[in-house]
Amino acid sequence: MKKMVAAITIAVALGMFGAFAVQADEFTKKDLEKWNKEFMSVVKEGDRLFHSALGKNKVSCDMCHPNAANTHPETYPKFQKQIGKVVALRDMINWCIQNPLEGDPLKLDGPKMIALEAYITYERKGKLLYPGKH
Repeated sequence: MKKMVAAITIAVALGMFGAFAVQADEFTKKDLEKWNKEFMSVVKEGDRLFHSALGKNKVSCDMCHPNAANTHPETYPKFQKQIGKVVALRDMINWCIQNPLEGDPLKLDGPKMIALEAYITYERKGKLLYPGKH
């Protein structure tokens, strides 16, 4: 009997804890509008960078990838033949900047990299995630 009472007590406690753990933050319409505006400003900056010469040879990302075509951010991380290992999208962006564009790599956590990732990912919104796909 004591074991059953203990088990019920634990189950009730876990159930109460679980109820608190699954509650999501509540966002106001104003919060969402503000955050979307901020996100879209970063996407816009990424769009500008994607269509700009980021290297020494005046080549831009859109010369090979119009509107971020064939970038497939939804497939990262994945093995990249050019780099020889599994990489994140930002690693491939830097590879392209350093090689075809003949530029200096971006800081992986810098605002330019975040903007490029935001733009590339935004252009593929609605696509299912498929990490590792080729």
